[in-house]
Amino acid sequence: MASDSAESNMDREMILADFQACTGIDNIAEAITLLELNNWDLVAAINGVIPQENGILQSKFSSEGSQASMYGPPSHAEAADAAAGGAVPPPSSSSSSSSPPSSSALAFCPINSSSRHIVERQPRMLNFKVEYRQRCVELVLEEGSTVGEIKQILESELAVPVSKMQLKGWKSGDVSDSTVLKSLHLPKNNSLYVLTPDIAPTASTSKNSALQDSLNQSFLLIISHREAQRDYSLNFPGSRTIQEVKRNISDLTNIPVRHQQWEGWPASASDDSMTLALSGISYPCHHLSVCRRSSPANMQEPTEECADVHMISDSEGDDFEDASEFGVDDSEMFGMGSSSCRKSPMMPENSENEADALLHFTAEFSSRYGETHPMFFIGSLEAASQEAFYGKARDRKLLAIYLHNDDSVLSNVFCSQMMCADSIVSYLSQNFITWAWDVTKEANKARLLTMCTRHFGSVVTQTIRTYNTDQFPLLLIVMGKRTSNEVLNVIQGNTTVDELMMRLMAAMEIFTAQQQEDIKDEDEREARETVKREQDEAYRLSLEADRKKREAQEREEAEQVRLEQMRKEQEEEKEAIRLSLEQALPPEPEEESAEQISKLRIRTPSGEFLERRFLSSCKLQVLFDFVASKGYPFEEFKLLTTFPRRNITQLEPGSTLMEAKLFPQETLFLEAKE
Repeated sequence: MASDSAESNMDREMILADFQACTGIDNIAEAITLLELNNWDLVAAINGVIPQENGILQSKFSSEGSQASMYGPPSHAEAADAAAGGAVPPPSSSSSSSSPPSSSALAFCPINSSSRHIVERQPRMLNFKVEYRQRCVELVLEEGSTVGEIKQILESELAVPVSKMQLKGWKSGDVSDSTVLKSLHLPKNNSLYVLTPDIAPTASTSKNSALQDSLNQSFLLIISHREAQRDYSLNFPGSRTIQEVKRNISDLTNIPVRHQQWEGWPASASDDSMTLALSGISYPCHHLSVCRRSSPANMQEPTEECADVHMISDSEGDDFEDASEFGVDDSEMFGMGSSSCRKSPMMPENSENEADALLHFTAEFSSRYGETHPMFFIGSLEAASQEAFYGKARDRKLLAIYLHNDDSVLSNVFCSQMMCADSIVSYLSQNFITWAWDVTKEANKARLLTMCTRHFGSVVTQTIRTYNTDQFPLLLIVMGKRTSNEVLNVIQGNTTVDELMMRLMAAMEIFTAQQQEDIKDEDEREARETVKREQDEAYRLSLEADRKKREAQEREEAEQVRLEQMRKEQEEEKEAIRLSLEQALPPEPEEESAEQISKLRIRTPSGEFLERRFLSSCKLQVLFDFVASKGYPFEEFKLLTTFPRRNITQLEPGSTLMEAKLFPQETLFLEAKE
């Protein structure tokens, strides 16, 4: 039986390789879908992809046959030989008197290393279903056509100008009119829709306006990932297709679309190419759930004991993955395995990633015992310990480590009646972080012991070793302490719900007492830290104020020094000017001088008098220089006569004293300029 299955798998692999080589389809998932639609008939599948007028695949050529046998449809026996990869001799040029098709119309398709088929290549045809308001247009175009050509055809069909037409529904987003369809890697069947925001709907299209509005609406999908015990709240426009939603969920959950099993889609959502607006889901919010689909070998026939109805994704555009990654051999992959209910292991052996192992454990636990069970922590034991022990004291919890063993006769009873009891599930979810591991396989058990030694010490490891298989499953209750983690209790599988609850509550009492002490210590520590922070802040502000005060004082002193320096410099400059003016003055004439002398008496602002004799021929500038040499510069003071009042400083400095009528004597006074 195993040899027949292996041989069948090998044949299908050869058929898949031959089909891809002939059609040029690189997407494995698309190729498998097309072969499955034709029941793995290679000739029929190729005919469906590359249609020909007179048959496309010649399975066997007779060197003595006529041209009709050479290019006509193949017989059933020939098709079988072609599917099995039989040797095909090349056609003889003498087999017909008429000329064969040209070489440009023929392409050699390698079936295997020992045979070849001749396939006449034709352009691949794509089917489009375009919706516009109340109309639906179906188109068939070559994949070498452009998006603009589709719009031109729709313009004639819908009477909508291309410039006002928006063609939506492309999986790759918006595309330009010059885009070639082949570059978009489209499947054979496609669904599109036309939007015309610039064209108001008429009375005949009033019903479609609601559809147009729903396409523009935003739908909130709350999707529950059952294995990870996690909900995703995602917003999608109404124009998004179901297939695109499933692809997005595949990116979030790492569950390929072909392996997704859904619950919650309405019955009207029968086509993955359907938009959310047309699928019948609730607006504005709709709840869905998704999990990884079980392998065909683990799926049961719908009997009284084993029956479940789910919406299973089977889209043609999703990526194909190796079935062995999910524990499914090739015979199961193609529906050839046993359909009876078989118990798969709770956890794969030698799993590289602990999170993946826990996901598998959770899914298998749900499959066996139902969805009502404790929420198992998905992650490593170290991560679970961090989550339980190392947060704030108020947020800490006990860590419950569930150790499962399928070889124990107590496992099914403990899981179904204890672990799945509503009271136990509720109590564990509120007060514990629950982490699980399967020790059925020796490799997994050894890995667990290594983890326990690293996190809890050798005592816990030795304790687990002392329990034999019949005493499993075990539930270890671990409490985090300041210095080390302590195992409060080890609950064996031979217990009752009441006893299990009592032991959990007893552990919770011990933990609560310790938690209250930790909370008190933490509050006191935070209070001390708060006081210290406030003191440090006050000290910092005081230092800052002192620094600013000191800087202001330093700036003030520096400014005073600068002003004093400037004052000294100005005084020195004035004194230098005064001395230079004093030295430049002509000597004072004698009273008995033969020349005419003008005797001037000048009163200063302080009340003192300056007296000097000048030659009447002296210039006024000499008088000004004399006054400046006494400390009253011409720029700051003005020289006035008493009566009549005249401002001498406004006269021409080149005028003589005689001309200024300051002869033979005159009394003047100095006044500061405003």
